[in-house]
Amino acid sequence: MNYSLFDDASDLQPWTEDICEGALILRHFSVLHEITLLDGIRQIMIKHPFRQLLTPNGHRMSVAMTCCGEVGWVSDSNGYRYSTYDPDNGKHWPSMPDSFFSIAVQAAQEAGFPDFKPDSCLINQYQVGSRLSLHQDKDEKNFGAPIVSFSLGIPATFLFGGMQRTDPVQRYHLAHGDVVVWGGPARLRYHGVAPIKEAAHPLLGTQRINLTFRQAK
Repeated sequence: MNYSLFDDASDLQPWTEDICEGALILRHFSVLHEITLLDGIRQIMIKHPFRQLLTPNGHRMSVAMTCCGEVGWVSDSNGYRYSTYDPDNGKHWPSMPDSFFSIAVQAAQEAGFPDFKPDSCLINQYQVGSRLSLHQDKDEKNFGAPIVSFSLGIPATFLFGGMQRTDPVQRYHLAHGDVVVWGGPARLRYHGVAPIKEAAHPLLGTQRINLTFRQAK
């Protein structure tokens, strides 16, 4: 990859930032995999483009989404759930690229979760102003597996709370290449993303792409 895109290649050395028991950030972890990840995303988008889902109460989400893997996450008037097919076109989701699986497993291992075997990848597209309200990831059947979340593109502020929505929230700056992993006692903590601020990235322009790998089945 071309390190001249960045201010200082030495800043890209991976390091780990602990959040709490069961949760941490792998800083710069996926920078060396960025081209592989972006090429995979482009191939998935050809078959299943990004679109903004409707919540069960009829509101349009500000974050656009597509998926790959055995199941994908969907939202409509019937609620939040995983599905083997895209309800927008009735087609099965694209298979998860082997490279995606391997990189996600590697990240989980680095974070202390050696048995992670993701079967779903949610790919979120954030534009300036997009946000994700505090929520728990609880549509999965297996809470013993962690969530592994990759950030690409412009920065975001990750919000990480407690087991109750009203618990205090910690704020973490996520840059291109950072990976957040949370599981074990942190698996059902509330989390979200603050409104995305205006910025630009050499590879992705004014957008942020977030891949979250899950063991949903």
